[in-house]
Amino acid sequence: MTGSLLTAAQVAQLLEVPTSWVYEQSRRGTIPTVTLGRYRRYRRDAIEAWLEELEEVNRRGRRGRSLV
Repeated sequence: MTGSLLTAAQVAQLLEVPTSWVYEQSRRGTIPTVTLGRYRRYRRDAIEAWLEELEEVNRRGRRGRSLV
């Protein structure tokens, strides 16, 4: 297994968001999650890759917008 597993609280701290937001995004399937029975864990490398993907989407969106 590559990367360490994080709890929702650790992901929230990493992203500087409330833990409730992390759980909500997990339920929606927005954030990469590993489900272990009734527990949810998050691979740090998957979270970092997800953030990079979001940044790329945001960059592409800004390129196509006019400033006027």
